[in-house]
Amino acid sequence: MNGPLIALTGATGFIGRHLLAELPKRGYRVRVLLRRPAEVPSGATSAVIGDIAQPFNMAAALRDVDAVIHSAGLAHAMSGLPEDDYRAINTQGTLGLARAAERAGVRRFVFLSSIRAQSGPVSETILTEAMAPHPTDPYGRSKLEAEEGLARLGLDWAALRPVLVYGPGVKGNMASLMALARSPWPLPLGGLKARRSLLALDNLTAAVEAVLRAPGPLRRPFIVADPEPVTVPEIVTALRAGLGRGPGLLPVPAPLLKMAATSMGRREAYERLAGSLVASPAALAELGWVPVTTTPDGLRRLAAEPPSSGG
Repeated sequence: MNGPLIALTGATGFIGRHLLAELPKRGYRVRVLLRRPAEVPSGATSAVIGDIAQPFNMAAALRDVDAVIHSAGLAHAMSGLPEDDYRAINTQGTLGLARAAERAGVRRFVFLSSIRAQSGPVSETILTEAMAPHPTDPYGRSKLEAEEGLARLGLDWAALRPVLVYGPGVKGNMASLMALARSPWPLPLGGLKARRSLLALDNLTAAVEAVLRAPGPLRRPFIVADPEPVTVPEIVTALRAGLGRGPGLLPVPAPLLKMAATSMGRREAYERLAGSLVASPAALAELGWVPVTTTPDGLRRLAAEPPSSGG
């Protein structure tokens, strides 16, 4: 196999595992960069041990590499961490690896950023890359600062800003929604009207390949989202369809839901559930990205998968 050689960080994470499985099918060789000794993950051409937070000697890891895909980092779900922790890993670790890639002559650096580099958890307007970014938490700020640092380097780069990603092994908010959908009870969510953009893992993989293959230079961020935003009732309907069930939704008015959530001390969770966040992937589509699944189809397939028994 003599396809392009990709150096991949975060190969044991939710997104990285999927990229490691899919990229070889598309003709890429993958060298994983691991923090600690372990068996080479299935699908990897080779593995190199190293700490991206201290990339003082990455010459061997990046030798002959065509592109770096950097998916490692502190996740948004790791709440309560000091801002300095996010900055050390998500900003300084990213830039240290990017500088090493520049020294090694790597053709392109693909950074898995986040829509939170662009916006808070809700937005009243459709998000595009042309809008001034306004992250609202340490995680989002650390991702935006990494993008800004990449812009000061000489290598070609692309930052992908995915919205909430769903697929096998998903955790966090989408896992909570899946648990609700799997419950046998009717859900009082039928009255929620706000639309949100989601992103299938397969569509994210197609986006990564689109920026890998695009003629350069790119040197910019790209929003990644399934083309059509959906409501929470549409999400539950699709998930329950994958389970072979009807929607089971009760049209409880949103103000009553908000009042109930507030009384239980869950107002912030309600605001995230009921708020709108629509992001446009138009710039990525202009680059040649073609999504491979729709959100309803992707959610139906996800729900039809057997529940994971692992942690």
